[in-house]
Amino acid sequence: MTDLITLSDEVAAARAGAQPVVALESTIITHGMPYPRNLATARAVEAAVRAAGAVPATIAVMGGRIHVGLSEAELSHLAQAEDVAKLSRADLAVCLAQGGVGATTVAATMICAARAGIAVFATGGIGGVHKGAEDSFDISADLRELAETPVTVVAAGAKAILDLPKTLEVLETQGVPVIAFGQDGFPAFWSRESGLPAPLRMDTPEAIADAHRMRAALGLPGGQLVANPIPADAEIPASTLAPLIEQAQAQADARGITGKAVTPFLLQRLFELTEGRTLEANIALVLNNARLAARIARALMA
Repeated sequence: MTDLITLSDEVAAARAGAQPVVALESTIITHGMPYPRNLATARAVEAAVRAAGAVPATIAVMGGRIHVGLSEAELSHLAQAEDVAKLSRADLAVCLAQGGVGATTVAATMICAARAGIAVFATGGIGGVHKGAEDSFDISADLRELAETPVTVVAAGAKAILDLPKTLEVLETQGVPVIAFGQDGFPAFWSRESGLPAPLRMDTPEAIADAHRMRAALGLPGGQLVANPIPADAEIPASTLAPLIEQAQAQADARGITGKAVTPFLLQRLFELTEGRTLEANIALVLNNARLAARIARALMA
């Protein structure tokens, strides 16, 4: 795999010096928000990781190689690039083989991070079981990846547009530890509470790091999902979002939107229906997750 991976100078130095590193996905840059807000957010998330004592490693595919850590020029180029592929487990190898440019989702970022020896990854929210999946079978590859790839993923739960009870059920079936950080309830992305209990609770980065190590000692496959609630001053209550999510989902169904197109459509409609509040909340929770991931990465190196 080293023949396929290019480490940035900063990440290479951190790996050589046994310093903590946090993986970051790139779809938030290419598919999450428009330029130049996407570039400013990417810089802010990397800065949050550094301020918390770790090295950020934003991951993307460029020129047939996995880039782990992006230079300022590469980050700026990616933020303005058009027709960037959105890569998950099914697309990653094809994009690499064809020498394409791709942004990594949760699943693809986990694969690349593990191959690069990075154990902690910060994102916004994971994918999961879509509403109506009993008919569409629309279930994110993120759930399978969490069951197979040994990376601790820090997210604000699963995206609130999903069927959260079914998402938690699949994670349980797959044997994935779902750990709420500092509370008993499972967070719902833009909201601190989903109304669902979290299977596990931990209150310190050190406890999460210990659990990561123990899974490796037991030879258990897969990683951990750390559900980190959005800061209270940035959240949008679930009661406010629920009718808007139903409205957006009905519009998606009426237009026949399916597969990978569903999530970006719903997120865009919610951005419009909340007059931009969901985007501001999204940025706040990603920064919050980056800070916690850095603390966990530091604890793993202790």
